[in-house]
Amino acid sequence: MKKLLFGTMLLALVIVVPIPTMAGVDVRISFPLPPPIVFAAPPQVIVLPDTYVYVDPDIDVDLYFYGGFWWRFWEGRWYRSRYYNRGWGYYNTIPTWYFDVDPGWRGYYSSRDWYGHRWNHERIPYSRVQTNWSTWEKNRYWERKRTWGVQNYQPRPTQQRQELRQQRQQQYLQKPEVQRHQEQIQKQPKAQVQQPKQVQQPKQVEKQQPKQVEQPKQQPQEKVQQQQKQPQEKVQQQQKQPQEKVQQQQKQPQEKVQQPQRQEQRPQAEQPQHSQPQGKPEGGDSEHRK
Repeated sequence: MKKLLFGTMLLALVIVVPIPTMAGVDVRISFPLPPPIVFAAPPQVIVLPDTYVYVDPDIDVDLYFYGGFWWRFWEGRWYRSRYYNRGWGYYNTIPTWYFDVDPGWRGYYSSRDWYGHRWNHERIPYSRVQTNWSTWEKNRYWERKRTWGVQNYQPRPTQQRQELRQQRQQQYLQKPEVQRHQEQIQKQPKAQVQQPKQVQQPKQVEKQQPKQVEQPKQQPQEKVQQQQKQPQEKVQQQQKQPQEKVQQQQKQPQEKVQQPQRQEQRPQAEQPQHSQPQGKPEGGDSEHRK
């Protein structure tokens, strides 16, 4: 029973593992690691003039130290590690500092001559480089105080250094091992470009969904316009009402004023009616005269 349960668990794990992760393992560029270098003792390096690149002159392999990493060039490929004797990993680009390295440094080291000047190079222990490389580079230690050990040192002009970098880059690209490595890289990206398309399909769905969500945004605008119109209409109505009331109030006093004037005119017209009592004495007088 235990064997059956164990077998079912393995099958479940195989089924649950997503296919993209399994395919991603096949897509990765895998290159063989360089053979190990045997050191009888920790290396002692020297600093190359005009750079902050350190090299080990005691071995035939080009082993560099720069920026806190150990660098190694092998079969047209670059590898780097935090350790000088293990932990190498493939580096998929060309280090930019490499084009500042003079390819004839080994000859200059053996002759102690750097372009016609005495080169009193110093052997630096491994532990000292590991602890001081950063501060040396920030403070420009080899350039200001020690002049890289070159007597009567004169720095090269910037234009000349740029020209040398371009020449070294062209020479590097013409190496047969570098060209073979580039051909291998050009063949492998075809498999890498095809598979990400399957992973990018859900992104198209995400782009289509916001279009449907954006439609309701138009409704609030209409509501806001209606709400804006309603207060304006109310304000206009409220403004009209006081004006109408004021007009009515202005009309009423005028009508009241006209009515008293009419009432005052009426007694003047009725005065002839009151003249009759005054005529009675005249008739009486006539009768008296008779």
